[in-house]
Amino acid sequence: MQSKTQQIEDLLNKGVEKIIDEKHFKDALISGKKLRIKHGIDPTGDKIHLGRASQLWKLKDFQDLGHRIVLVIGDFTAQIGDPSDKPDGRKGLTEKEIKKNMASYIKQFDKILDIKKTEIRYNSEWFKKIGLDEFLSIAKIFSVQQMVHRRNFNERWKKEQSITLQEIYYPLLQGYDSVALKADAELGGYDQLFNLKTGRDIQKHYGQKPQDIMALRMLSGLDGRKMSTSWGNVVNISDEPKDMFGKIMSMKDEMMEEYFEICARLSEKELQEVKKKLKDKKYNPKDLKEELALKIVSLYWGEKKAEKAKQEFEKVFKDKGLPSDIRVFFAPKKEYPILELLFHLDLAKSKGEAKRLIQQGGARIDSKKITDFNKIIKVEEGLVIQAGKRNFARLTLKDGREE
Repeated sequence: MQSKTQQIEDLLNKGVEKIIDEKHFKDALISGKKLRIKHGIDPTGDKIHLGRASQLWKLKDFQDLGHRIVLVIGDFTAQIGDPSDKPDGRKGLTEKEIKKNMASYIKQFDKILDIKKTEIRYNSEWFKKIGLDEFLSIAKIFSVQQMVHRRNFNERWKKEQSITLQEIYYPLLQGYDSVALKADAELGGYDQLFNLKTGRDIQKHYGQKPQDIMALRMLSGLDGRKMSTSWGNVVNISDEPKDMFGKIMSMKDEMMEEYFEICARLSEKELQEVKKKLKDKKYNPKDLKEELALKIVSLYWGEKKAEKAKQEFEKVFKDKGLPSDIRVFFAPKKEYPILELLFHLDLAKSKGEAKRLIQQGGARIDSKKITDFNKIIKVEEGLVIQAGKRNFARLTLKDGREE
C-alpha cells in the first residue's frame, strides 16, 4: 500500500499538465487540511465520456485522501456555452435540453465517486440571484484585451469571425462559481486554464484566498481531436460494454499509450511495463489493445462483463460470427429500398446518413457489401443487415404479436 506522501506525489503528477500554485497546493495537501476541491461540468450532453471521467477519477483520488469534492453542474452557464477550445464558438442550450441532459448525471458520477460524500451544486442557485450591479463590478476586473488574447478568441478575431459579449462573459461566470463555493482548489482540463485562472482573480476581488489550480491533460477522441461531446468522437462511460470495447479496439495503434496513461488507472510500475511492450515489436498491437479495452471496460462494468465484451468482439471480428444479442425486427413489407431499410432498422439516423454509410462501404447484407444506394432488398426470413463494424439487425417475417 502506498504511503500518504507517495499518494500525494502521484496525485500531483499523473495526468497533470499544470498546477498553480504548486508549492502552496502541495504544502496544503501535506498539512492534512481538508480542502474543498471544485470541479464544474456543463451538461452539454446526457453522457459522460472518458475525457471527463479521467477528471472525475482524479477527484476520486482527492476524495480518498479525505478532501471535500464539490461538483458544480452548470445548468445556468450551459445556456451560454463555454467557448474554450472551440474554434467557432459553442451554441448555448435551452433549459429543456439542459434538464434532459442532467437527468442521468448522478448515476454516471456514481460509477466513479462516492456520491454520499460528494457535494453536488447547480450554479443557477447563485446566478438567478446576482444583481447587475454586482456582475458589473466583477466585469471591471478584466479588460477586453485579456479576453480577446485568449488563443481561440484571438484566432477568431484574426479571421473576422463573430465573438459575442455573452461568450466573453463566460469565464467570469465560471470564476464566480469559485467565490460562491469558497473553493480551495479547482480541477479541470487544460483547455479550461484561462477560466480556472479567472476564478483566482475574482476570489481576490471578494477578499477570498485564491484557489489553487490543477489543469489535467486532455484526452484525444477517436478521430484524433480532443474528445468532445459536441464533436461526437467519444467513448462514453455509459456505453454498453461491447460498444465500449469495440470503440477502443477501433482506435489507431499510436493512441494506445495515451489511453493507458489517462484512462486505464495503472500504477506507475504497470504503466512503465506497458510502455516497454508498446515499443517492442514482438508484442502484437491488437493484443495490447485488447488488454487496454479490458482494463477500461472493467472500470465501469466489472471484470465479468468486460470479459464477455471481449468474447463478443472476438466472435464478431475474429470468428466472423454474429453478436449473441442481435436485434430482430419484423418486416411488414416484402421489399425495401436499402436506404429506407437502414433507416427503418435504426441502423442510420436518416436516409442521408444511410447513403453516406453505403458510399463509405459500411453496409452489408448477409456479409455482402452493398455499393448501390438505389438497391431494392427482398425480405427473407433471417436476413442479416450490418451497418459499420458493430451494428447488426436480423429480419423476420413473423409478427410477434400474432404468436
